[in-house]
Amino acid sequence: MRPRLFGATACAAAAGLLGSLLTACGSSAGSDGTTLRLVAAEYGTGPATGSQVYWDKLTAAFAAAHPGKKVEVTLYPWDDVDREVTRLVEEGNAPDVALMGAYSDFAAQGRLYSADELLSVRAEANFLPPLAEAGSFDNALYGLPFVASSRLLFYNEELFEKAGAEPPRTWADLKEAAGKLKKEGVPYPYALPLGPEEAHAEALIWLLSNGGGYAGSYGGYSIASEQNTRTFRWIRDNLTTPGLTGPVPPGELNRRDAFAAFLRGQVGMLNGYPSLLHEARAKGIKVGTLSMPVSGTLEDGQVPPAAGVADWMMAFKRDGNRELVGSFLEFVYEDENLNEFADRYHLLPSTVSANRASKGAAADPADTQFLDALRGAELYPVNEPSWLKVSDTIKRNIGKAVAPSADPQAVLGEIAHDVQEMAKQS
Repeated sequence: MRPRLFGATACAAAAGLLGSLLTACGSSAGSDGTTLRLVAAEYGTGPATGSQVYWDKLTAAFAAAHPGKKVEVTLYPWDDVDREVTRLVEEGNAPDVALMGAYSDFAAQGRLYSADELLSVRAEANFLPPLAEAGSFDNALYGLPFVASSRLLFYNEELFEKAGAEPPRTWADLKEAAGKLKKEGVPYPYALPLGPEEAHAEALIWLLSNGGGYAGSYGGYSIASEQNTRTFRWIRDNLTTPGLTGPVPPGELNRRDAFAAFLRGQVGMLNGYPSLLHEARAKGIKVGTLSMPVSGTLEDGQVPPAAGVADWMMAFKRDGNRELVGSFLEFVYEDENLNEFADRYHLLPSTVSANRASKGAAADPADTQFLDALRGAELYPVNEPSWLKVSDTIKRNIGKAVAPSADPQAVLGEIAHDVQEMAKQS
């Protein structure tokens, strides 16, 4: 859930929320076993939706249940949190716990506790398997998944009905539907956000639907594979060149802008996650959801995985903090606490028991569809220590591969070369 979410989540907060300090019971510095420092991403878009309310309640409850223990929480927007945590680590002032989009570079440096050093066996085994797999480095769980989302294709049912289009099951169907939507005057028949905000998510969705992806078969990366090249060549020839992706070039279209256009009723199709579905419904937009259409080159019956996104809790090793960190994380991952956060942002909780107990999943069939997709989803290769830098390179460059005048093979090859250098340095 960059998203990101989460991944998958809103990417900026109001100025009054940024870097705010929340305390459960006073504040103090150091690792004396009584004060825990958490740096977390801000999931809200303003005071009304900010994460401060959640963390205030959670940390107060934790302090009440653990007399003499304190929690300090600092919030940063998604655009800044990875950089700020990295800065703190480099300054020798790492927080006890961080909630952000990547963990493996810190795990590779030996800076993190593994889950079995902090959690009970029951708590460690409770994470959804695809998330636990993505959170593991060197056969140990270091990235504790917090909230997650999967991606489904959304389509505006009213626009489809007016255009006489059918929900697509294949790429050819998608192209046909987009053509009909364009003839009907829909500004964005298919919104293709390959701008630098979250291009790596949209690209992964397309790559998976053709049997490709970012990860190599035996570890590392496979950016410029023949399958991936064919995917971007098809998009270029069948969507961007015929003008079926809208007035903004895909490489300049960010997710937030594509989502805003969808909420204005200007988009026929786009890939989305649960929170967008709830926003659209609140505005009276009738939304259909289905799995991402597949290419015609897949074998009969082959069902590619959905794209999944998760955000990660990680615990930094500091003298004297292990017991307190373990107690806090056990508290965070109690079903009631995890579900309260997930429900607040219409995301999916990361544990088996929280999903069973989720009121949102029980009440909304669409949430169940996202959860079913997440169970078999493929996530970013976040367990590669270089992923933080690699994902940034993909976000800034992958959109170039679908420009009408582009050579996808050359663009992907250049990205792959840069990625290879980054992997060597990690």
